Amino acid sequence: MMYQGILLPVFVLVALTFGVLFWHGQRLSLAGGPAEGSFNYHLHTLFYVVVALALPLRQADLVMVLLAWVFLVVQALHAGILIRSAGEGSRGSLFIAGALVLLAMWVYFALRILFPTLT
Repeated sequence: MMYQGILLPVFVLVALTFGVLFWHGQRLSLAGGPAEGSFNYHLHTLFYVVVALALPLRQADLVMVLLAWVFLVVQALHAGILIRSAGEGSRGSLFIAGALVLLAMWVYFALRILFPTLT
């Protein structure tokens, strides 16, 4: 099992989430209104849940670790675009990319749990 491999992207995503929260909080207080855009906190929650389930069930293998890193990279790109306030089209594409990677993680996890002889 790859505890460090699966938990490192979790720790980095937590740090990234707090960074974006603080950045938006600063922009909110300076602008006096809501900051544009939103970060994918609901996707992050689903990511944390699949990792939290994969660890005790011993499903944190190389595929899960690689998918976790891909998800982290997509979320980091999304945060960079969000902080720089780039176009909505880029944000939408990165949201879909992150959601698809997360869906792949959940499908892979479910298949390994429900059909252990297939993987």
